[in-house]
Amino acid sequence: MKQTIPQPVLDVAAALTAGGFEAYLVGGCVRDLLRGAVHGERVEPKDWDIATNARPEEIQKACPDSVYENEFGTVGVKIRTNDLQPTTDNKDSATKSGKLANDKQATTDVIEVTTYRVDGTYHDHRHPEEVQFAARIEDDLARRDFTVNAMAVRITNNKWFIPSSGEGQQTTNDITDPFDGHVDLKAKVIRAVGNPTLRFREDALRLLRAVRFAAELGFSIEDATGQAIQAESRLLEEIAPERVRDELVKLIMAPRAASGIRMLEGYRLLAYIIPELREGIDCGQNKHHIYTVFDHNVRALDYAAGKGYPLHIRLGALLHDVGKPRTKRGDGPDSTFYNHEVVGGRMTRVIMERLKFSTEVADAVTHLVRQHLFYYNVGEVSAAGVRRFIARVGIEMVDDILKVREADRIGSGVPKAFPYKLRHLQFMIDKVRHDPVHPKMLALRGDELMRLVGAPPGPVVGQILRILLDEVLEEPSRNSKEYLERRARVLHALPPADLAPLDRAARSHVEELEADAEEVLKRRHHVS
Repeated sequence: MKQTIPQPVLDVAAALTAGGFEAYLVGGCVRDLLRGAVHGERVEPKDWDIATNARPEEIQKACPDSVYENEFGTVGVKIRTNDLQPTTDNKDSATKSGKLANDKQATTDVIEVTTYRVDGTYHDHRHPEEVQFAARIEDDLARRDFTVNAMAVRITNNKWFIPSSGEGQQTTNDITDPFDGHVDLKAKVIRAVGNPTLRFREDALRLLRAVRFAAELGFSIEDATGQAIQAESRLLEEIAPERVRDELVKLIMAPRAASGIRMLEGYRLLAYIIPELREGIDCGQNKHHIYTVFDHNVRALDYAAGKGYPLHIRLGALLHDVGKPRTKRGDGPDSTFYNHEVVGGRMTRVIMERLKFSTEVADAVTHLVRQHLFYYNVGEVSAAGVRRFIARVGIEMVDDILKVREADRIGSGVPKAFPYKLRHLQFMIDKVRHDPVHPKMLALRGDELMRLVGAPPGPVVGQILRILLDEVLEEPSRNSKEYLERRARVLHALPPADLAPLDRAARSHVEELEADAEEVLKRRHHVS
């Protein structure tokens, strides 16, 4: 399988070699290029990194459109994002000047160019106390985390060499591989460079990165490396939650995300990331489930990952039953987990905040967990009930909640993710999707209501809007300004003692589906 390199990357290398410096591709891009060649599949690297013996100021001189704002010898060379497309072959590629043109109108990306370096002592399991520049690429590779990431491909005169197999790579002039990374790449193994314990004590995030790479690439972790992960797992407590979150997100978004979660547990890392998930280990369920809570949650994630769903749905699938162990009552086939979605929603909020997820992601995942349990049976729930369901979960989240329900079902071991009942619910949702389901969708706005009846902002206005919405949910044709104005005048004229029961009825109707679900679940689990 012929592998290619984007022209801007070659241009940066050409600018460096024109100045008499070396230019090597390093890190993940080399791993992915060689992985494609070794395993006969096309793998497009996500990031392109170059290592060189040029010092930062010399890199900037060769590539003027660049930035240098760190202490680690890494210069960011700006390029046009659209230009990060692989070249069509590996013949000589002409470049106008050996330097990147600066198109200020184009969206820019960055190629990282780093001076060869060796790291000093790590004082906090995160950062080296000092960085020293080195003269040889071999010294730079020795500081890297895993053997498959410790290979370099030299670019000379705009030429590069990627072999068509994993044989003989160490002996070529173009590939530098001092730790036999090509052997591990061919065997699909993650192995630490040198002493694994020292590697993990230098930067404890590597503990999580090892599992993440295994999940992303479909590799296994070499025994000595795995033993060191288990022995040093506590060091993950030293890492900032933002860094842990970023690695976790990459793992969750990997095709083998479920395998990654199981590896986190197997290597004793899950306790330092999402300990709440571990509560489901060995927590049996009831006659409606054949798996433990932990297995069920992980299987739900596996389905969501297999479908290519976005992050918040994958996290929602993984955490949807996280509250079950804390709500379990009884044991055996008739055990119950009453209110587990409420407890799980609270737990999910804590997890999201602890890992410093954005408010947007935290809100979405918490909402999915809190609302994933709903009851729907053809013929038992009216169109008005479906509208109230949409009003409760939000029209923008309805499709996502159905996806979590799919994952929930497959995670339970049933053969169909989307049975007739759910297909019928989807039909009903599509049918009423454009009906008013929120006060903002009423033909009479709140400010218009206050002017109409001469009322100031306050509880009475809220009560009237809730009652009007309840009537419109029951019959959407009532959503006309004429009807709502007439009805609002009548409601405003009622004494508080008469208005309050109507408001309570409106509130209770919003929970119609939940009330139905509660009764069904109570009967199913023999709860009085």
